[in-house]
Amino acid sequence: MGGSNSTRRVSFETDENENVTVVKGVRLSENVINRMREPSKPQFGSLPQPQAKVEPVPNLAPIRPAFDPPGPPPPASGSAADDSELRRKITEEVQKGLEEERSKKQYEINQWLEKERARVKAQAYADSQAHVQEEVSRILASERAAALDRVTAEEERLRTKLLAKQLDERDQQLRKQDAFYREQLNKLEERSTQFYKATNENYHKAADDVNAKFRRYEISPVCADLQGQILKCYRENAGKTLLCSNIASLYLQCVNSAKQNKLRTGG
Repeated sequence: MGGSNSTRRVSFETDENENVTVVKGVRLSENVINRMREPSKPQFGSLPQPQAKVEPVPNLAPIRPAFDPPGPPPPASGSAADDSELRRKITEEVQKGLEEERSKKQYEINQWLEKERARVKAQAYADSQAHVQEEVSRILASERAAALDRVTAEEERLRTKLLAKQLDERDQQLRKQDAFYREQLNKLEERSTQFYKATNENYHKAADDVNAKFRRYEISPVCADLQGQILKCYRENAGKTLLCSNIASLYLQCVNSAKQNKLRTGG
C-alpha cells in the first residue's frame, strides 16, 4: 500500500495578442478559477527593515567611464504584470493541490503503518506467548522427569538402607543365637564330661567291689581232645555224620564222667 509519486508538467503560453495566458497540464476547479480572478490583496503588518548605518566616505574625484551605461529598462506593461500574477496564483494553487494530495497519501500511509504495527505487535505477542508456553511446558516436563528420577533414586536408597538394616539385625540375631548355642553346647559338654567321669569312677568302683566280693573261677574245656576230633570229622565228612558216631559216643561218655566227678567233689 502506498501512493505513487507522479510528475506533472505545467507550461504557460500566451496567445498572439498576449491578452490570455494558457496553462497546460493542470486541471483547475471552478473555485480555483474564481480565486485567481480576484485581485491580489496587499500584505499588511510588514515592518520596515532597519537601515544599516553607513559611514561617510571621503570626497573622491569622479572617474569618467569608458562608455555610457545603458539606461534603465522600460517599465513593464500591465498585461505582463497580470500574466505574472496569474502564473503565481496558478503555481500556488498547484502547490496547494499537490500538498493536499501528499497529505492525504501520507495519512493513508500512516493509517496503514499503524495497522501493520498493530498486526505485527499482535503476531509478535502471540508468537511470544506460544514460545513462553512451549518453554514452560518443556521446563515442567524436565522438572517432572528430574523429580521422578529423584523420587526413584530416593526410594532405591531407602530400600537399600532398609535391607541393609534388616540384614544387620538378622546378622546380630544369628550371632546372638550362635553365642547362646555355643554356651549351651559347652555346658552340655561339661556336664557330659562330668557325668562320664562320675560313671566311669562308679563303674570301676562297682567292678572292684564285685571282684572283691566274688571269687573268680577259671573254666577249662571238658574233653577238649574228643571235641577237636569230632569237629575235624564233621568237616571232613560233610553230610555223612554217621561216620563220626563212634567219636561222638566217646565224647558223650567223657562228658558224663566229668559231670559225675564234679558232683562228687562239689566243685
